Amino acid sequence: MIIVTTEAVPGKATKEYKGFVKGSTVQSKHIGKDIMAGLKTIVGGELTEYTEMMEEARKKAIARMVDDAKAKGANAIVCMRLESSSVMQNASEIIAYGTAVYVEE
Repeated sequence: MIIVTTEAVPGKATKEYKGFVKGSTVQSKHIGKDIMAGLKTIVGGELTEYTEMMEEARKKAIARMVDDAKAKGANAIVCMRLESSSVMQNASEIIAYGTAVYVEE
């Protein structure tokens, strides 16, 4: 699956638009990670526990978006975007979305 943030896949002609596709996941914080992150806020530095959690969430959301595109017969996704939002105090949602297309092979 080709995934680009641009309106078209460079060097490929778009043959058909398949429509909007998306994938999302909601990740909650883990009490152990909260404790470690809390300690790091005292001394400063990257909160690697959360960085890893969000990276995993992005991968899941993108994989679900790709599955949606495949189900529609697409071989590429254009205008792909990622967004995150807080859905409750200790949980965040990651959404991956774009337009599924079929490009020349």
